Amino acid sequence: MTTKHYFLVLLIMAIFGSAYPVGKLILNTSLPPMLMASIRMGIVFLCLIPFWRFKIPNKKYFIPLLGFSLSMGAGVFTFMNLALQKASIVSPIIIGAQLAVPFAIIISSIFINEKISLNKWMLVVMAFIGIIIIGYDPNLKDEKLALLYTALMSLCYALAQVFSRHLKELGVKLTNAFMGLTGFLTLIIISVIFEGDTIFHLSNINLTTWLLILHSAIIISLVAHMSMFYLYKFYPVGNVMPFYTLFPIFGILQTFLIFNEIPPLLTFLGGAIVLSSVFFLQKIR
Repeated sequence: MTTKHYFLVLLIMAIFGSAYPVGKLILNTSLPPMLMASIRMGIVFLCLIPFWRFKIPNKKYFIPLLGFSLSMGAGVFTFMNLALQKASIVSPIIIGAQLAVPFAIIISSIFINEKISLNKWMLVVMAFIGIIIIGYDPNLKDEKLALLYTALMSLCYALAQVFSRHLKELGVKLTNAFMGLTGFLTLIIISVIFEGDTIFHLSNINLTTWLLILHSAIIISLVAHMSMFYLYKFYPVGNVMPFYTLFPIFGILQTFLIFNEIPPLLTFLGGAIVLSSVFFLQKIR
């Protein structure tokens, strides 16, 4: 990888890492989590309309495209926001997001009969052991619900990755535009029904919060993700994917700078096990 691409991938990981502290800042303004997620998906959809132009894909893609859109556009951001809303400590949420990789391996093995080597299964087990260690941290005794939401977020992300394997022939802009539309419609309906007072909450979003939401939608969901696909043009996926283990490090650093939060000792230990396991999982082919 060239020097400029190394700097680019590090910048991308720093942006990905910002998703969690920025999300926590937004939710600290009392904006409901479903409404916040629906706004984010709505902005993604609006930004991609000029590229999508409402082209309808072949009907053979409908089911995997719908599955990808619901799991990624609705599921991931629903449980991510619920986890951040419930959490008083953000770093375990950031580390827990890495469970998406072992979850994807398990799902691939069960549903698409992908052959998984013994070494991979051992690393999957190690990743879950790391999460169990984090869960037993006495400093996180009131964070159990947040950790459960984090696991569900990771499961949804893993499902989205499995569905996306059936969408390789479709353009990234099309799949993400459809995801944005599906996510927005699903989440806004859920928000209106279960969170209520939608107009009141929308009218009380201040400028700073709007800027943070725009960062989440445009910089993270669009710019960072599209930049990763740019790198895939030059390098095999196996060379790029291991860098994803860096975004929790950037995220924890930003959480420290923003909230002065230092992860507890067992979170450090469990996190090191999770991150190293996921790193090697993405190196093995």
